[in-house]
Amino acid sequence: MQGLKQDVSRARLMATGVAMIALMSSSQLMAQEAATELQPLVIQGAQQKGEDSGTAPVKGYVAKKTTSGSKSDTPLTEVPQSVSVIGQQEMQDRGITNKVDEALRYTPGVTTQPFGNDGDTDWFYIRGFDATQTGVFMNGLTLYSYGFGGFQIDPYMLERVEVLKGPSSVLYGGANPGGLVNMVRKEPTDTPQYSTEIGINNLGNAFIGFDFSDKLSADGVYRYRLTGKIAGGDTYSDGTRDLRGFIMPQVTISPDESTKLTVFGMLSGLDEIHSGNGFFPYVGTVVDAPFGNIKRDAFYGERSIDNLKYAQQMLGYEFSHDFDGGWTVSQNARYGHLYKREEGPYLNGYVDGNPLSPSYNDPNYMLNRIGFFERSKVDTFSVDTRAENKFDTGPISHDFLIGTDYSIYRLDQIQACCGSNPISATNPVYGTPQGTNFVYLNQVMTQQQLGIYTQDQMRFGGGWLVTLNGRYDFVDTNSDSKIGTTYKSNENAPSGRAGLAYEFSNGITPYISAGTFFNPLIGTSVTGGGLTPEKGEQYEAGIKYEPDFIDGLFTASIFQIDRKNMALTDPTTFLQRQIGEVRSRGVEFEGKVNLDDNWKLLGSYSYTDLEVIKDLNTAIIGNSPYLVPNSTAALWLDYAFTSDALDGLSIGAGVRYQGKSWADQANTLRVPSATLFDAGIRYEKKGWGASLNVANIFDKDYVSGCAGENVCGYGDARTITFKLSKKW
Repeated sequence: MQGLKQDVSRARLMATGVAMIALMSSSQLMAQEAATELQPLVIQGAQQKGEDSGTAPVKGYVAKKTTSGSKSDTPLTEVPQSVSVIGQQEMQDRGITNKVDEALRYTPGVTTQPFGNDGDTDWFYIRGFDATQTGVFMNGLTLYSYGFGGFQIDPYMLERVEVLKGPSSVLYGGANPGGLVNMVRKEPTDTPQYSTEIGINNLGNAFIGFDFSDKLSADGVYRYRLTGKIAGGDTYSDGTRDLRGFIMPQVTISPDESTKLTVFGMLSGLDEIHSGNGFFPYVGTVVDAPFGNIKRDAFYGERSIDNLKYAQQMLGYEFSHDFDGGWTVSQNARYGHLYKREEGPYLNGYVDGNPLSPSYNDPNYMLNRIGFFERSKVDTFSVDTRAENKFDTGPISHDFLIGTDYSIYRLDQIQACCGSNPISATNPVYGTPQGTNFVYLNQVMTQQQLGIYTQDQMRFGGGWLVTLNGRYDFVDTNSDSKIGTTYKSNENAPSGRAGLAYEFSNGITPYISAGTFFNPLIGTSVTGGGLTPEKGEQYEAGIKYEPDFIDGLFTASIFQIDRKNMALTDPTTFLQRQIGEVRSRGVEFEGKVNLDDNWKLLGSYSYTDLEVIKDLNTAIIGNSPYLVPNSTAALWLDYAFTSDALDGLSIGAGVRYQGKSWADQANTLRVPSATLFDAGIRYEKKGWGASLNVANIFDKDYVSGCAGENVCGYGDARTITFKLSKKW
């Protein structure tokens, strides 16, 4: 690839890999010297995940372990940061069928779908900061994106979705300072599992899915899983539609108790006419225009040209081996390719300004439209190699981890704009001649990141837990532009985390932690070179409670994140200066309980206070950034009947609250709060199942968020989803 410093990166990676291999080899030699008798090889399809492993299915709503907070199987109570886990059962009970961001609507500290249901992007804001591009992972490997070059995952292929709150640079390198979303794939099972499902919603959007897993050999050495889905039909915006689907085959090989290899592939695609949501003006949505409100399902594009298509391919593997010396070596690797193309105009406010102005006199309420075209080609590769050992040094027990990871992201993109014409908000006319777009960006952007990290989780004194992390990263960014700016940057940065906790015998674990982070940036500074990474730190304190009299987990946390060295665009030169700083402070509460065989309960609350500390515009210092609500709350209760007459019937209901947010930097325009109600009913008998879920039962008309006066999006209208399923 053009502009890549391959020799340097390969040398770094090889040096680290050789060191790890040497370490493992020395441990193995010492073990061999201590034991002269070789043990026989037992082939029994081992390395099966227990129900409480960090990647296995979640029992009910309560997960006990995670890999997101430590890169190893670790009880949630021992991670010195807040972690939320959403398993398959919870997603099914709430009727999650289309997008991953729907699964996090009940998660504290997380804002999803701020522009409504965007069909081609999963939007996540964690602790006030956008995680959509730099905070999305799958099975611990980054799904980094830039511009329009982002991958999208269907929730049907996932076993669980985990949210690690706060910075994660110590484990994953440069990433969103607010936290990350780690999606965990379904994996081949040791016991046969076959299921299919079909469904349709009130819009006429239907789907069919299948999920098969079984042994390929009688001894269980070889197992497979094949998961797929196809969906399509009308979407909410007037006249829009989509067709999407994926297929994901997997094979696991476990020749003995110490070795496991899983190889997987994924092919997915999308073809849609865009929804019209996300670029509506504040006047006409949040507040009435003289003509009233713009309808939620309004479409102001051009159906003859408006289209988005993408094709995604992934190929990867996960490997682990237990050495005799106590070391376990694991490696994950994945290659991904994306081709994406979209075209169509989008709105940009009223032609004649604010319709509420006394001087406004346009009877047609014409809206500006900006023509847009983009084509993105992405090639990305990530690999993570780590070694773990558990040992004692005197009274201290260690769970020690050392590793290295490498990722490369290459984006070949073209963007063009501006060839369109206005359209009336009240009487839109389609099919008028569109202007010609001009290319303003033709760029090949490449970013490489290499990290070396270590972690030590220590136990001593009957209940004390200490977690120490250290990491060093090297980041190379290269922009080779035919149209646009060409630049190069080479940065390196350390990061660290220290956590202290104490496990009481009653299940209460208070903890404190402090960590530093960095987040690589793409862009051109006023000096003409690339931007240096954002840096900062987080301080967090909390309590985790896992009672012994009930199957549940409760978490309460308080935090402060300082995000420094943010890039801000100079309004005069349009170049970027890195003087921005935002502070995020808040509290979060979450509880999940499997009360008994009948009742399951989850509840959450979060309050986030965002404040601009430094900015080119001194007038907004002390203000809060727009879009993110100041508070969220949610409650879901589910009941499964077990009496003879109603056995197999389950009902659930929930309420979620989204607090107020700002629509502009000046903090003069407010987006009001909204309270929404959801419900579901399910029946399962002898492998057959039927379910009916309703989101936003009362069809509340509300704006989910605004990223400026002309960028507002409606939240989802009432959505009714009916599904039939069969398991055998």
